[in-house]
Amino acid sequence: MKPLASWIEDLNERIGFLQNWYDKGTPIVFWISGFFFPQAFLTSTMQNYARSKEIAIDRLSFEFVVKDDLKWQDVTAKPEDGCYAYGLFLEGCKWDYNTHALAESDPKKLFVELPMIHLLPTVDRVKPETGIYMTPVYKVLSRTGTLSTTGHSTNYVIMMELPSKDDQEKWIKAGVACFLALKF
Repeated sequence: MKPLASWIEDLNERIGFLQNWYDKGTPIVFWISGFFFPQAFLTSTMQNYARSKEIAIDRLSFEFVVKDDLKWQDVTAKPEDGCYAYGLFLEGCKWDYNTHALAESDPKKLFVELPMIHLLPTVDRVKPETGIYMTPVYKVLSRTGTLSTTGHSTNYVIMMELPSKDDQEKWIKAGVACFLALKF
């Protein structure tokens, strides 16, 4: 979906990310956009937690903690549980660092980077009823893809809960989504 030159540049960055992982060990923060199949990475994060705590994986779900108080480059240690990830972008809204929640987009800004996320596996978690927007996450901006055996698009990754001062319907009407991108 990209011109060849951009595609090659992205490929080289992905290879660099994986080579660094191989050479230096598991990263402290994961560039989630660098994965071809991020769903497998998310599942393995959950499996690692389940095995370490000896808990059935079907009792787990992610809590999505937006770490807007620090940049991914400044993180010096892995979280005790779960993982840190960056490389997500918002479409149709922005992240407000003052309210720590989704907010209206700035004029003429289509896409904004979401701060680093802590993907925290949680046992028997109850989804909050208010104060969140269930944001669909896609691999690419187009949101298109072939339906797989699960009934989901092959471009669909996960539903992520993001803090919001507004109700769910407002963001649905605005077409807000999150997607993985190498860069803009």
